Amino acid sequence: MELMSSLTVATRRLWCPGILIACAALTLAPVRALSADNTFDKSLAVNGHVRLDLNNGSGNVDIRGSADGKVHISGKVTAGWSVFGSSDKSVQDVVANPPIDQHDNSIHIGRNNSMFKNISIDYKIEVPRDTDIDAEVASGGITIDGVHGPVKASSASGYVHVYRVESDTQLNAASGSIEASGIGGILRVSSASGDIVLSDVKGDVKVSAASGSIRVTNPGDRVDASSASGSIEITGAKNDLKIHAISGSVHIDGDPANRFWELKSVSGSVDIRVPSNASFLLSAESMSGGIRTNIPVILEEQGKHSLRAHVGSSSGRIEVHTVSGGVDVQGT
Repeated sequence: MELMSSLTVATRRLWCPGILIACAALTLAPVRALSADNTFDKSLAVNGHVRLDLNNGSGNVDIRGSADGKVHISGKVTAGWSVFGSSDKSVQDVVANPPIDQHDNSIHIGRNNSMFKNISIDYKIEVPRDTDIDAEVASGGITIDGVHGPVKASSASGYVHVYRVESDTQLNAASGSIEASGIGGILRVSSASGDIVLSDVKGDVKVSAASGSIRVTNPGDRVDASSASGSIEITGAKNDLKIHAISGSVHIDGDPANRFWELKSVSGSVDIRVPSNASFLLSAESMSGGIRTNIPVILEEQGKHSLRAHVGSSSGRIEVHTVSGGVDVQGT
């Protein structure tokens, strides 16, 4: 009996650790499943012009034009913090059933659903080049590149970067920078807080910033720019300009021949760079600041705070008004 008892005890000592290990493995298995990469991928067949609408509560969005004629959507889902507890189940639900709906060539991404509270989705999307896009993100950045358009993109908190769009484009950011280049149509841009950088736009540009600088390079047509607080810089101007800055300087580089430039600043200097053989009528007024020019002019009228003069044959026209700040016109 004593021998049997000893064997029984020994057997228990040998097998109990194995049982514990097996139990531990069973307990950890669901944890490993929840800690997977939490991504999804989906390909959609389309034929012809595509319409893409996207509404994302949180997460960055990257949309690129491609030549394979399909729509490819990949997403990475992450859980945010919640006072109501873990969002892991919601993450798995989204991975299993991504918020993607298709009706013919119209695709909608994102749903207004309680499932998406405290959930962030980063999207990488490839679309045919012949696609128009309407994308909106509450918290996160947007990048769009290489589509026909039109394009409309906005972010409440995050950057908006758009490149190589053949048609009209409209961009908005409440808090974040905006960049756009290679736009083939009209461009409309507004930002409540953030810098704006635009280049190589063929159509009219209308841009406004409540707080932030504006820089436009090589505009192909008319530019209408306004800033409540921040500088405005236009380089390579060849068409009409309407520039208004409340608190910030104005810098213009271009040729005003046969064009009309209206430049205003309440508090800030106005600097103008024109070709040495430029031709325009200059009307400048500065309530508090000097008016200077280094190019030959024919004076028509000059006062303590104003100047009206002809440059060349006066084919163009520049009107400058500043309350607090100087006016400087230089030849290049």
